[in-house]
Amino acid sequence: MSRKDAAQGTVATPPGRIRRMLSHLYIQCLIGVLAGAAVGWLWPAFGAELQPLGDGFIALVKMTIAPLIFCTVVHGISSLESMKAVGRVGLKALVYFEILTTIALVIGLVVVNVVKPGDGLHVDPSTLSTSGLPEEATAQHEGFADFMLSIIPQTLISAMTGEEILPVLMVSIIFGFGIQAAGEAGTGIKRGVESLSKVMFIVIRWVMRLAPVGAFGSMAFTIGNYGLDTLRHLFLLVGSFWLTALFFVLVVLGSVMRLNGLRLLPYIRYIKDELLIVLGTSSSEPVLPRLIGKLGHLGASKPVVGLTVPAGYSFNLEGTAIYLTTGAVFLAQAMDIDLSLGQQLTMLAVMLLTSKGAAGVTGSGFVALAASLSAIPHVPVAALALIFGIDRFMSEARALTSTVGYGVATIAVARWEGQLDEDRAKAVLRGEIPYTPAEADAPKTAPEPAPAPVPAIG
Repeated sequence: MSRKDAAQGTVATPPGRIRRMLSHLYIQCLIGVLAGAAVGWLWPAFGAELQPLGDGFIALVKMTIAPLIFCTVVHGISSLESMKAVGRVGLKALVYFEILTTIALVIGLVVVNVVKPGDGLHVDPSTLSTSGLPEEATAQHEGFADFMLSIIPQTLISAMTGEEILPVLMVSIIFGFGIQAAGEAGTGIKRGVESLSKVMFIVIRWVMRLAPVGAFGSMAFTIGNYGLDTLRHLFLLVGSFWLTALFFVLVVLGSVMRLNGLRLLPYIRYIKDELLIVLGTSSSEPVLPRLIGKLGHLGASKPVVGLTVPAGYSFNLEGTAIYLTTGAVFLAQAMDIDLSLGQQLTMLAVMLLTSKGAAGVTGSGFVALAASLSAIPHVPVAALALIFGIDRFMSEARALTSTVGYGVATIAVARWEGQLDEDRAKAVLRGEIPYTPAEADAPKTAPEPAPAPVPAIG
């Protein structure tokens, strides 16, 4: 090779490498987040007007979630030979959710009592008003019975047009059982549902190309509306909450991954695209379809992915759980309200319920905190005005923690059920089997575990 050719080669390589880097969704989202922060900082009024970009992207993704969950769950259940397997997976998932949510609540309670970020503010409760809070936070919150009844949709179709995930999950489970019970009559419908799921993943792939635009608009709105200086106010609360969430992810979720034969950091690298989208939009909702595809590619079986991810979206919000105890005790400290250990444990028990209905959309954690305060008389709901301005900067940590938790829960339940291809999972996390959205038509069913050998007699 001549010197001229070599020189030309060295000149041509960097642009090619840059183009390859820019082709990755996580790089595009990172650029969108940084550009949005810069626009919001330099031109706050203009940045605050860019909220429709983020809202529009989230709306497009929400449009695909209900049919995707329906197809995934229906095909997964109808492919099982035993209905008992679905109930077993669901029960194991709920047990896991309850244990991890309780751990998250306790960790948040311990940290806020040790750090005491609200001490010294001496806020007079009589000076607080609910006039500046959103209507959702001051509304009369429903009881547990109403929450359970809301899971039942008016019709099978209305579940697909509503805002909630749980009615979709309920209809999908019933419909999947119906196809299974129908035998040959349901075979054609099952094939149709499987084909529809492939079409939905293609649509999702198109929508996700707009993720950098959505991240740009959401971040520009956040910084433009609240300003960088907002982070300085109550910095100790924001900082301690982020560190607590990081501790939970690295230590608690990391330990769960270790117990299941995998490592957390490779998994986080595997879902880095999704985490950057969550960081930009402050919501775990936009990444739900891609997360289902990636967990299936990882080696978790279709029924486990189809049940655990949507159920975890409503029942396994560890980030919100940490926020609830941290926020409530912080407000009590700020108003010099001394909560006894018994009162804090009562509050924790209430939050085990109020955290369950808070889906991972922007601001849902704040509404869940309002529901918790309205259920316990110790801290007035009006105190929420103290943290409303900085809640947006904690919502990213809530959503990121819960998003990582969805995947870890699915891996744990799949392995617990014997429906995780561990060799494939390790190969995927090592980068030996790269994930491409084009192949994410549906989670692949893990091979059935080999039957236990029959012991010899005599």
